[in-house]
Amino acid sequence: MDLIFLREIRLDARIGIYKRERTITQTVELDLDIALPDDRVFESGKVADTIDYAVVVERIRAALVEQHYGLVENLAERVAQIILDEFHSPWVRVSIAKIGAQPSARRVGVVIERSRPK
Repeated sequence: MDLIFLREIRLDARIGIYKRERTITQTVELDLDIALPDDRVFESGKVADTIDYAVVVERIRAALVEQHYGLVENLAERVAQIILDEFHSPWVRVSIAKIGAQPSARRVGVVIERSRPK
């Protein structure tokens, strides 16, 4: 399986279950491993034959503006579904961390893996 990866993407999100979190944005950090749908790009060398990571980041940024997410798990699931459905990746690993959400931890978060049904 051939992958593209994106590391330490920092975006603002409306996320959290506590009252104070419903009125602010917080920085989240994402790491993505995205399986390529096929191997055409290795022959063509064209961005149209791969998953454009800049477009992925902008689509995730738009998803963060669309709604408030209660849990990091909910946001991770939404990001995974975007990658699978809109970018036609057969598999994705999504890691999302809230930065500074706990005084005793630099980051807290979740890692999920999802696949498209065959």
